[in-house]
Amino acid sequence: MDEIHERDKFSDFMLTILRDLLPLYPHLRLVLMSATLDAERFSKYFNGCPVIQVPGFTYPVKTFYLEDVLSILNAAGDSHLNFTNSYLKQKCTLTDDLKSSLDESIELALVNDEFDPLLQLISAEQSLEIYNYSHTETGVTPLMVFATKGQLGDVCMLLSLGVDCSAQDCNGKSALDWAQQEKRQEVCEVIRKHMELSSAKSTENSELLHKYMETIDPELIDTMLIERLIGKICVDSTEGAVLIFLPGWEDIRKTKERLLDSLFFQDSSKFLVMSLHSMVPPSEQKMVFQLPPAGVRKIILSTNIAETAVTIDDVVFVIDCGRMKEKSYDPFNNVSTFQTSWIPKASAKQREGRAGRCRPGICYHLYSRLRAASLADYQVPEIKRMPIEELCLQVKLLDSNSRIADFLNKTLDPPIEETIRTGISVLQDLGALTQDEELTELGEKLGSLPVHPRTAKMLLFALLMNCLDPALTLACATGYRDPFLLPMTPDERKRADTAKVELASLYGGFCDQLAVVAAFDCWRCAKARGQQSKFCSKYFVSSSIMNMISNMRKQLQKEMFQNGFVPEDTSACSLNSKDPGIMRAVLMAGAYPTVGKLLPPKNNKMAVVETASGDKVRIHPQSCNFKIQFSKPSGNPLVIYDEITRGDYGMYIKKCSVVGAYPLLLLATEMVVAPPDDNDEVEDLSEEIYLVQHNEDIMSSSDNIVSVVVDRWIRFDAMALDVAQIYCLRERLASAILYKAKNPKAVLPCALGASMHAIACTLSYDALPAMVRPDVIPSYQASNQNSAEASSLLQGRAVGYTPLWRSRDSSLSSLSTSALRSPPLGPVFELLVDADGRPTILYLHGHRPNALFPVVLSTPPPP
Repeated sequence: MDEIHERDKFSDFMLTILRDLLPLYPHLRLVLMSATLDAERFSKYFNGCPVIQVPGFTYPVKTFYLEDVLSILNAAGDSHLNFTNSYLKQKCTLTDDLKSSLDESIELALVNDEFDPLLQLISAEQSLEIYNYSHTETGVTPLMVFATKGQLGDVCMLLSLGVDCSAQDCNGKSALDWAQQEKRQEVCEVIRKHMELSSAKSTENSELLHKYMETIDPELIDTMLIERLIGKICVDSTEGAVLIFLPGWEDIRKTKERLLDSLFFQDSSKFLVMSLHSMVPPSEQKMVFQLPPAGVRKIILSTNIAETAVTIDDVVFVIDCGRMKEKSYDPFNNVSTFQTSWIPKASAKQREGRAGRCRPGICYHLYSRLRAASLADYQVPEIKRMPIEELCLQVKLLDSNSRIADFLNKTLDPPIEETIRTGISVLQDLGALTQDEELTELGEKLGSLPVHPRTAKMLLFALLMNCLDPALTLACATGYRDPFLLPMTPDERKRADTAKVELASLYGGFCDQLAVVAAFDCWRCAKARGQQSKFCSKYFVSSSIMNMISNMRKQLQKEMFQNGFVPEDTSACSLNSKDPGIMRAVLMAGAYPTVGKLLPPKNNKMAVVETASGDKVRIHPQSCNFKIQFSKPSGNPLVIYDEITRGDYGMYIKKCSVVGAYPLLLLATEMVVAPPDDNDEVEDLSEEIYLVQHNEDIMSSSDNIVSVVVDRWIRFDAMALDVAQIYCLRERLASAILYKAKNPKAVLPCALGASMHAIACTLSYDALPAMVRPDVIPSYQASNQNSAEASSLLQGRAVGYTPLWRSRDSSLSSLSTSALRSPPLGPVFELLVDADGRPTILYLHGHRPNALFPVVLSTPPPP
């Protein structure tokens, strides 16, 4: 296993498995590799296994810190690179033979005044490890030898090479003490003067640093300092690319804009300012690795992607801002964080090494030596800062008798207990685990697909709705990267935003996730015509990411075929792949429970999203819905979102989509019926549920208006019969999903197939035009027998769904027979009870099945 220092959660999970397997398979050999590895800790984890160090060659790198940089920029005239070559010494590994040679040479010089062997070693190795070497027994250094013997020229040479003149031998004596003992006055004077100059320079640097820190916030990226430092490098040297490590895209953009606004860097015949980021067009990324024309210097602005993933041959100078974007997760609030943080020492070392890959180089750390010493040794392992539902499910798949917490607590850095509890709870809500933490048949099938369990269940739901194709795209895009590029200039950013909104409008608009689906569908068509480059350029889409998503789709589709979920030809599984309402329901299946209510803008500000926890979260400017507008009378539309992220400037949602009520009602974990309430806010929900559970007959008549409360925070009003029908469809949907999991190749039973048809019809009408609800409530008659049966089914029953805007219209009584059509005047179906006492759906005469949805299904799941 290579690069194990990165500590992603799957690597740590695999290490635990391998550690348990090693005693059972003595012939198995495990090799763990990394350039910046905490070898002692890993060795201890594997019961004291041996450590092998393989020295690798890198060119010497001189390092400066913030106080040095300020001194360099404060100094006038002289080049700060004139003396650099004297510092660029290769790192040397002190082997036993080399130590023996050095010990012998020091003894010869001290006892017999034979200096040549020692000087030859110093000249040959050219390393600070040699210059500062201490004798194995006495601790005497080469500087002490030359000082006590009065070798003034050799003393000056070592001082110029950066030797440590404060080093002490085993008796606590320094080189100056040795010279004074032997009365070497000239040597003493030279050493004292060198120490005074070093001290004065250190004091000057400290004063500069103190003044700088008083005026600049150390948590911010100082683009002015970066500009001045690059300018100094370009003035003092004639060649060598400059690599600047920045935290994220915004810092790259601001720095590039500042450089291009400068008269010094505007000359494209002398400078190429480039960006290295996943959202940069591939053509520009490739230019980063190409040698520039003679006389042109590359200036590369990059995130930590350039730490280990790539090598740029002509980089000589590295500027390290010491910051990175780090993603973590708060299991207590269910909020992700993506904030700028200080890098660990391991990353600082990696960044230094970028300057010494192909020739001697220089690294400028834009933080003080004190800050460098306080950095953490390594980054916090991913398993301690990210959700772990996938790992929890894999534990049960590997050993169904194992307790999830017991296994995860054996990892090198166990996750916190709350993260484990949250992961188990998510799997239980999905139906993958029972309340006793037993693996279900559904959980076994969800775990067989190489995606998150929630995404796997979305795929099953998409099969039931004959909407597989967009679900495949969503699953792969979510697991990889956003294909939309982020241009630099304001004009291009505006065009990119417009292009994204245009793509989203193909499937109803107001939907970031469907913008990705539309982009992929259009890219696929353009590629078939040989016009993918033109399309990608016009709509600011990354062709390389699209190709990767396409390959991932093929792999995922192959996995589903091997597990029996789909036939080899999946065209029949995607007959509804262009229906906006059904597509949004598929989105809901993959995003739930991250559902919120859009709150109208106030004081000319942008709309915000209210979450289940009561937080008000803003929408990110990159979202299609950033400038969404709606009026209060239309209610509070529902949105689904990928995650809530706490960034440097507050909490935000980067991707969200406006959805209707039906997908939530059908897919939510908990839904209860309560008496109607005129208040918008549920003040004492527990009391209302108590009344319902004690037989308050709110379902006695089909015409009764009742309240439905979803996930204990979203309430809406509907007619009793409509609610009963929704509940029936919920039960049938859960049964269909389970049936599909157990019998992936089988056709759904007739009753379940008919129910899936009804759901598809309902969802198809509930496309985005239903965002503004009709004010007229269609009236119809239903038998008291049906209402009574519905009442017995619904009272106190917990089913699933989330937020919806309040409305007193009767939703299901105005279903459309196809997407985006006007609703019929009466109900599409009524609730009946079959001979076995189970609720069933009876289609009313005159109803024509949705042409987009075949009656005989070849894809969905059941009970």
